Amino acid sequence: MSPPPPINGSHRLNNKPCVYNPPTLSDIFLTALSLLFLFSSPKAQQSVSFLPRFLSFPPKHRRFLGVSSMSLTNSNFPTPQALSYWLKPRLPSDSFASWGVKPGTKNVHNLWLELSEGETSLTDSSPPLRTVNVVTVRIIGKDNRVLVESRQELSDGSVRDRFRPLSEKVKPGENPEEAAIRAVKEELGSIIGGGFGNGGVVTIVPGSYQKKVEERNSVSYPGLPACYVLHSLDAWVEGLPEGEFCSEEEQEYEDADGSRALEKAVSVRKHYWKWVSPDSIHS
Repeated sequence: MSPPPPINGSHRLNNKPCVYNPPTLSDIFLTALSLLFLFSSPKAQQSVSFLPRFLSFPPKHRRFLGVSSMSLTNSNFPTPQALSYWLKPRLPSDSFASWGVKPGTKNVHNLWLELSEGETSLTDSSPPLRTVNVVTVRIIGKDNRVLVESRQELSDGSVRDRFRPLSEKVKPGENPEEAAIRAVKEELGSIIGGGFGNGGVVTIVPGSYQKKVEERNSVSYPGLPACYVLHSLDAWVEGLPEGEFCSEEEQEYEDADGSRALEKAVSVRKHYWKWVSPDSIHS
């Protein structure tokens, strides 16, 4: 048998030279786009289940592409009315209509004030997600009993049951200890009186700080899901009665811009407090 002919650097097919044309950028793009649509369709994913894992595509392309919802603040809503127009198509109509009408709920003016103070942010989604930082102060009293707020009397005459330790939204720039001291002053100052400036009234228990995140529907704003970043602290507070008592709330916001949103918002007028066993408080 004769040996094969030597390779001379060129090949011919039917006496014609073979010419290799590399694919253009548009060819590559169209091929990739075709594969994306092929493998992302549900029927195609079922039919090509035998393919290796690196060729599979995630079902949620929004998450796969890393597209996140934008966070909105008060700068996006110059007035409470603007916020109301934005919320209406994004929330269940019956839930939104109950704001400020159903006993114990707040209204759109309250939410607008929270945004204006930087206490709350909203995601640009349907429904929006309200994110708020909250400090919870477990005030320790005699026999290690804990002070809880049993109920609130609101400015619209309604009463809201609570049964939880003192809680307050954290303002921008505050750390949890600063927010805790301010919360005690605002909600218990009418009972304690002065003395907050020298730091002798409120003492934070060392090592008591805890943090957790919870997502649940808001009681104040029905139909609006909320993400609560909870900062918990234990504290000793001087000058509190040993029995049940009532305190009056200081004005939470100032109507600096003249929008009159403050007078239209639902506010807390009175807090009702009592001492309970720490075992009776749900975390």
